[in-house]
Amino acid sequence: MARGSIGLDERLDDYIVAAHRPEHPVLTKLRKRTAPLPLAIMQIGPAQGAFLAFLVRMTGAKNVLEIGTFTGYSALAMALALPPGGRIVACDVSKEWTDIGREHWEEAGVVDRIDLRLAPALETLAAMEGEGLRDHFDLVFIDALKSEYDDYYEACLRLVPVGALITFDNMLQEGDVADPGKSGGAVDAIRGVNAKIAKDDRVDAVLLPVGDGMTLARRVR
Repeated sequence: MARGSIGLDERLDDYIVAAHRPEHPVLTKLRKRTAPLPLAIMQIGPAQGAFLAFLVRMTGAKNVLEIGTFTGYSALAMALALPPGGRIVACDVSKEWTDIGREHWEEAGVVDRIDLRLAPALETLAAMEGEGLRDHFDLVFIDALKSEYDDYYEACLRLVPVGALITFDNMLQEGDVADPGKSGGAVDAIRGVNAKIAKDDRVDAVLLPVGDGMTLARRVR
């Protein structure tokens, strides 16, 4: 989600962004490189990038999984926050978009921290289970096909240990999830996932109005 947090005017959103530590210059460069693209709305905003980096640092996450990379802003934000030896597995299907990311990862000196896997995410997640990576990832960020969020969620619960975080983007759908007159497609899919997570005793979760809504689900069993 390229714009600011839902419900905030531009002035207040700019204030929130300025209240964080300064954006890394390569993150700024990548954000501006992505802005003119037709699908630029798929990119997270700088406040979300700062939040993801904070989660990496706060949890001490060393193994991160990203589902949906686009032009690589979120992967770069998290890679810059990783401790020594940390790695991100980044899942996407587009070489065109991720090539933009790789260019900037190289410039920022973190390309060796990012393992990019170009294939449908559910195939990659199944393959990682086959590689023995159950309970492997400390932090997951999901920002890909909304119709597959439930499947990503179930797969990721097998790939993270107790105490790890699974983070979802676009959980408010620009407010449409709260509008009974809106239905179909991504809105119904996200409503379903929100309802499922709220009742799921495998996780402790919170939905935050950051960007287009970010859910943090911590596996508890």
